Formats: sequence, structure tokens, C-alpha cells
Amino acid sequence: RKNYFYPDLPKAYQISQYDQPYAEDGTVTIELEGAGEPREIRLERIHMEEDAGKNIHDARAGSSHVDLNRAGVPLLEIVSRPDLRTPAEAGAYLRKLRSIVRYLGICDGNMNEGSLRCDANVSVRLAGTEELGTRTETKNMNSFRAVERAIAHESERQIQLIEAGQRIVQETRLWDADRSLTRSMRSKEEAHDYRYFPDPDLLPLLIPAELVDKVRASMPELPDQRHQRFMDAFGLPAYDAAVLTSSKDLADYYEAAVSVHDSPKAISNWVMGDIMRTANEAAGEGEPDYTAIPVSPGDLARMVRLIDQGTISGKIAKQVFEHMAGGDTDPAAIVEREGLVQESDEGKLGGIIDAVLADNPEQVAQFKAGKTKVVGFLVGQVMKETGGKANPQVVNRLLSEKLGA
Repeated sequence: RKNYFYPDLPKAYQISQYDQPYAEDGTVTIELEGAGEPREIRLERIHMEEDAGKNIHDARAGSSHVDLNRAGVPLLEIVSRPDLRTPAEAGAYLRKLRSIVRYLGICDGNMNEGSLRCDANVSVRLAGTEELGTRTETKNMNSFRAVERAIAHESERQIQLIEAGQRIVQETRLWDADRSLTRSMRSKEEAHDYRYFPDPDLLPLLIPAELVDKVRASMPELPDQRHQRFMDAFGLPAYDAAVLTSSKDLADYYEAAVSVHDSPKAISNWVMGDIMRTANEAAGEGEPDYTAIPVSPGDLARMVRLIDQGTISGKIAKQVFEHMAGGDTDPAAIVEREGLVQESDEGKLGGIIDAVLADNPEQVAQFKAGKTKVVGFLVGQVMKETGGKANPQVVNRLLSEKLGA
């Protein structure tokens, strides 16, 4: 029993695993874009304890309320060692943890709903020294961005106090999002203040090795494993694999699409582009739901197949995608109905190119004078004449041949 007196704990003690947690040690690997090698954040322990209530302070009414709906509900607490060095690293660490629990199917990881929460212990130290300073604990953060902002503010607050010759008080602080600052909540207790002792009402929990082995054997593929497999099996760059595996639902969507049409990189580009854009627009300020995307993985794959077959161009595909996002499901039917089939007939395109060259003698002269970038303008004129339906590869080849002649 962990004993303390506070309004959110009506029975004045909290049941928590103390000297025998579920797990000790281990690491979580994080990567920051542009930060070089991945970093391993060490874990100290993972233990279960019962949740407390929630205090709600109403400054306008001059009163406080206590929500006890979650009091007594078990939660899993993951304690990291002091390896995180920046707010950005803290954000990356939390995002990786959320990804893991979502892959495991044990938590939706929504911070704004309270199913994933974070208490940030912050301390600073003088450059070149090893000893960590006095730490404070910051609570009341309901998003990754809030955690990063709170850590940045709290570390700067501590630096200013030290430089002013004052000392840091070990305490629990609250993040005030409206004012973008932390404020004192209560003094931080030491371990002996909690007067820990074994709960006399609880029998020992014995976890047999056979159960541990069974759980280990039934573990699903985790984000880092899937990230590596996407690079090995699909030949994706590390960046693409990282984006696609950041969400289990997004990774599932991608794999479902590739299973219909084997074009991994092309499908990756569409998923990371228009699919993610569509999901983010639908979510607004909330979390994107990749299971509710109006374009199914199979329909996206069939559209990419039309591009690979030369039936439509990438530019035309943008129009097809918008039709699909609006409720049309069959890309081939959209192409036929809207008359979007790409023009690849060399005879027809050759005649159009001849007319474009005759109408733009100045640009032809510039090309002959060595200004090869003018080809882009001429391609644009051909595309304009064909309503964007000309096959870009055929146009470029025919233009090169005619200009070279």
C-alpha cells in the first residue's frame, strides 16, 4: 500500500506493485529525423497500480470537484531512466510507446481521452557535469505537443532559477496550457513518505514460466520488426517504412493494397501522400482513423495498376482519386466514364507536337542555343492541347527526337 492523503484518493492509500514489478530493465528505441543514429531509452520498471481520481479546479466558481470514476481501475505504469535529453526526444519516446501498445491491441493510446497519460520528471544540470539536478514532476498534459511544450518551459524555468542564485524545489507541478507555463501543485514526496507496506488483503501473484513462454510465443509483430520487414520485403526506404509503420492501421492498409497490386514504392507514395492527407482532413484536430478512409486498399491498388499499365498518367490519377474519395469505388469505371484514358498513340501525339513546335519558334531556337530547360514549356503546351491526357513519357521521347532532328 502506498499511503498518501489527497482528495483524489478517498481511502488514503493506493495499491501498487513495489519491490516486485512485472518487468525490469529493457529499452525503447527512438529515432529523430536528422538526428543521426537511433537512441535507446532504458526502462527502469513496468508495474501495475490502481488509478486515482481526478481533481477538477474551477477558478471562476472558487471551488474544486473530484471525479472518482477511474479510482481503483488498474493501470500499467512504465518508468524510464533519465536518458531523455530534449522535449523532442520525449515526444518521440511517447509516440513509440503508443505505437507499441496499439500494435499489441491493449490500449488505444489516446492521450486526449486519458487512456495514455504522462508524468514528466524534469531536471537540468550544468554543461560538462554528470550529476542531475533536483527534479520536478509535471502533470496534466493531454497531448504529445503539450508534453514537449511543458518540458521545454519547465527546463527553462529551472535554468532561470539557478542562474538567479535560487534553488529548485522538488515538487509536483501542473501544466497550464492556456498560459503555457507550469505551476506548483504540491510538494513531491520521497519514498519513505509513502509508508509502503504489503497489502494484507492481497495474496501473492505467482506467474508461472509456462504462461510467460505462451505469451512470448503469441506476441504479434511489433513496430520495429514491421519497419525492418517493409524495407526487406518491399524494398522501401527507411523513411517510408517508418511513416507507414507508425500506425498499425496505416501499415495494415498499405499491406492490403500491395497484396492486390505488387507495386510497393508507388503505393507507398500514394499512401503517404493522398491517403494520409484525406485521413488528416477528415480527423480535423483529432486522431486520423485509417480504417475509415473512403478509398479502400484494393481500389487504390487498382488505380496504381492503371498508372503502371500506362492507361492513365499520375496527373490524371489525381482526378481519379478525388472521384474515389467522393464515393466512386471503381477506378477503371471512372476513367472510362470521364474519358480520362491516356493518349499514347505516337501518330496523334506526333502531329500535335509538330503543331506546338511550329507555334513556338522562339522556344525551339532557345533549345538549339543550348537552353534545354525550355523542353518543360513545350511539354506543357502539348499537355494543354491534349487536355492533360497525353502520355508524358511518349511526349518527352517524341519531343527529344524532333528537337534533335
